[in-house]
Amino acid sequence: MLYNLRKFLSILLAVAALCSCSGGRGHYAQVTGTAQSVSYAVKFNMDGVNVPLENIRDSIDAILTKIDTSLSGYNKKSLLARFNAGEVIRPNDIFIDMYRLGYRVWERSGGAVDCAAAPLYDAWGFGFRNSSFPTDAEIQALLEKCGQKNLPPELSLAPDGTLDPSSMGNPKLNYNAVAQGYTSDVIARYLYGIGVKDMLVDIGEIWCCGLNPSGEPWAVAVDRPGEDEGYRDVWSSEGNACGITTSGNYRKFFIKDGKKYSHTINPLTGYPVEHSLLSATVVSKVSAAESDAIATWCMVVGLEASEKLILDDPQLEGYLTFADDSGNLREWISPGFKLRN
Repeated sequence: MLYNLRKFLSILLAVAALCSCSGGRGHYAQVTGTAQSVSYAVKFNMDGVNVPLENIRDSIDAILTKIDTSLSGYNKKSLLARFNAGEVIRPNDIFIDMYRLGYRVWERSGGAVDCAAAPLYDAWGFGFRNSSFPTDAEIQALLEKCGQKNLPPELSLAPDGTLDPSSMGNPKLNYNAVAQGYTSDVIARYLYGIGVKDMLVDIGEIWCCGLNPSGEPWAVAVDRPGEDEGYRDVWSSEGNACGITTSGNYRKFFIKDGKKYSHTINPLTGYPVEHSLLSATVVSKVSAAESDAIATWCMVVGLEASEKLILDDPQLEGYLTFADDSGNLREWISPGFKLRN
């Protein structure tokens, strides 16, 4: 299942398993585990790889641990959590890379995806803490003081390599929109580096390349919104290298005074979105982090803008589900989004 209930995997490894098998093509291995009740799986072809499987498992473990201790908003000892608490930190390469990525995503989306709008997400209870229903005045105050618009494109470190949040106005960051995809990309880069050519990296969001153990393109089931949820279509990678992510509004929400409030907050308005788009599955030839960010962008801007966004970029394909005027479930599929027959 692609849909991510929280849009961020706080990676504290609880279980790790290794297995390998000889399939119809090559010698495939799999590293699996669970983190915060979310399963992950990294599958890859060992042909031509001289690194022992146990070492690969340990390297993936180390990547997940480093990202958790750098970017998790749920790990109170992570660099991100300490930064958000106002503590002076010494950013590592992961923290700096993510900050740059967050700025680029904000700039490209015209503010629709804003990793520095964490106080808004928190105010609605969809961030790193619970919250009561915010008032209009509270929302307006948050809009004025938070957001990437108030921050520079690059972090300015002290001569000793430290970063004082107070020098930036004590911003609060939340990388839920890109962190899982970014994690898949980092693991994929490691696998490419040791000679892997066929892989599927599923850390909540997916990067895949090449063929599966049966010699067929990797296939991913697309989750179905609505009361009769169930897999209805299967996407085929056709052997291409790409990231694929689904974001949706149909599971995480709350109802107050009979009105349904989506977990997708528009950082430009400060309020949950209100439109017909229920879910967006985005394929990116660039990276899983991009597919992750674009899927969130789609859920902010709605159906028509999402269609244009996907069609205007040759690196993207998409599968959008929405409700029509009668409340019936409908779908829009871009020409290059390949469904398995």
